[in-house]
Amino acid sequence: MLLMMIMIVSTILGLNPLKSKEKTFTLTYESPIARNPSNKTGDTISPAGRAIFFRSCSPCHKDSTIARAPAFDVLTTMTARSILFALNKGKMQAQGATLTDDQKLAVSQWIVQKNVTQTVIDPSAYTSFSITESQNGNFDYSGWGANLESTGFRTASQSGISTANVSSLKLKWAFAFPDATIVRSKPAVIGEWLIVGSQYGELYAINKRTGKLGWKFEASAAIRGAIAVKREAGAVTAYFADFSSNVYAINVRTGKQIWNNRAGFEPQSACTGSVVVFGGKVFVPITSIEVASAAYGSYPCCSSSGGLVALDAATGTELWRHRVIESPAKESGKKSNGKPFYGPSGAPVWCSPTIDKKRGLVFIGTGENYSMPSTSTSDAIQALDMKTGKLVWNFQATGGDMYNLACPALNNCPGQGGPDLDFGMAPILVRTSEGKEILVAGQKSGMVYAFSPGTGTLLWKTRIGKGGALGGIHWGMCSDGKLVFAANADNMIAIDKRDSSVKASPGLFALDLRSGKQVWKTASPPCPGNQDCLAFNSAAPSVVPGIVFAGTLDGHIRAYATKDGKILWDFDTAIPFETSDGLKGHGGALDGPAPVVSEGMLFVNSGYGMFGELPGNVLLAFKTGEK
Repeated sequence: MLLMMIMIVSTILGLNPLKSKEKTFTLTYESPIARNPSNKTGDTISPAGRAIFFRSCSPCHKDSTIARAPAFDVLTTMTARSILFALNKGKMQAQGATLTDDQKLAVSQWIVQKNVTQTVIDPSAYTSFSITESQNGNFDYSGWGANLESTGFRTASQSGISTANVSSLKLKWAFAFPDATIVRSKPAVIGEWLIVGSQYGELYAINKRTGKLGWKFEASAAIRGAIAVKREAGAVTAYFADFSSNVYAINVRTGKQIWNNRAGFEPQSACTGSVVVFGGKVFVPITSIEVASAAYGSYPCCSSSGGLVALDAATGTELWRHRVIESPAKESGKKSNGKPFYGPSGAPVWCSPTIDKKRGLVFIGTGENYSMPSTSTSDAIQALDMKTGKLVWNFQATGGDMYNLACPALNNCPGQGGPDLDFGMAPILVRTSEGKEILVAGQKSGMVYAFSPGTGTLLWKTRIGKGGALGGIHWGMCSDGKLVFAANADNMIAIDKRDSSVKASPGLFALDLRSGKQVWKTASPPCPGNQDCLAFNSAAPSVVPGIVFAGTLDGHIRAYATKDGKILWDFDTAIPFETSDGLKGHGGALDGPAPVVSEGMLFVNSGYGMFGELPGNVLLAFKTGEK
């Protein structure tokens, strides 16, 4: 999915703490940076960083000619911490591996002309933490799609928000994630608490009524997916994966680790999706950072595969693994520089798995191949036996789709490159009003498909957009059992230009679940007076009876009527906020996960500093009936 193809964590615009302490990272021995202070503000910026940048980074980042690699002027608006984090634990690990710790620190600080700092939340932002047995687990919110079927639906009693009170939604509190440029981990709700991850690997317990912290746990890498929760025999456990594919089980009552185990089965394995817990297993989607590593000219592209791994929920022990590409990679051709290509590779699993309890199946969507040759399992929906991991059926929507970040010009680009039409969302298993179960999935091509879940037989398909690398259904859909609601991005920055007869059509769509026919469409409202604004529906939506909540890249969260798409409520999140933890907070683009609805409250991530979108660092809580 394109969200993995940007080479470094994207822009931040001056997110400094209002009430905080700053910790400056120092090396364990005297470094060139410590010996060579060079600016008037007191920051210790080594001139060696300039030489490192032009030797190791400028081929991709000196200007904007390389697709989706931030140009130098964009990099300068970031924090030094985010650049260093990307080189150590993020998308730039392959490039960072060629540099020493001194060199990575030097180039990170030279680019932005500031020291790497880490903001520490003041102790006054914390409150006491407890979960009582009397709290009703039926109101908990877990995982990517609110339930095992990934429908994104909450009942009237669970949501507490209706067409009668939605207009009364007011901001209750805002929580600022320290030093963040992007907020993409989806909170879980456990009683009175939210459990949510962060860009730098912190896992927070936040009181959903006050925004105050209960505890903090530090993972080894960024937490990008949703948090799954499980109550069982008095125990309350949170499960999640970090970007390096380390999977964790956390005792929610104490904030302490129960176990962790790396699910990735290859050195380049990563995890950007969300885990699902069912039947004593943790199902972990696996992608690979080779999609970005391929931009490095000498990288031997490519050999990794996407997959799904099942771990024992009690111990973290691996039970089985499914490799989307069955055949190991071998030499498959020659690059423009005469060196060998390797393949097949790729077909990453970006999304959360979906559980079919009745049939004993788990569904996943896959992405493009990274190198030649292409496979029949890329850009596909797959059904696996959840006990064994064996493939039950496979539906490929787009064949011959090969892409990595070297495209279109660098030597690791396979052929023409693209069009990059992944299934990046979690498939939805939903029951119609007549009792028929349908599996529905949206693709970045702009197509929505419905299948028979047991066989993969195609029931209908409907095009709602032009599609492309940043087009079509990027993050997801939701369904109330009557309609399926799809957010269509069709971002003009990166749409599929092969067919001029199909027009871009960003907005929110409602399709009849039984037939696939379009019931209504509400176009993404424009941004008045701001031509640089990106007014596209990319983030996944959520649905409650009568209302769909969906966000746009210009920072607006809106409530739409399910019957006709009329906008019932609108809030612009791309503004500064006073925060519950005392740090400087600012909203930005709404992208990635859907908002969370719980007992009269709406929780919204704001900030997505990638692909030229607005950075931000806040989790916002809205409450009905507030004055």
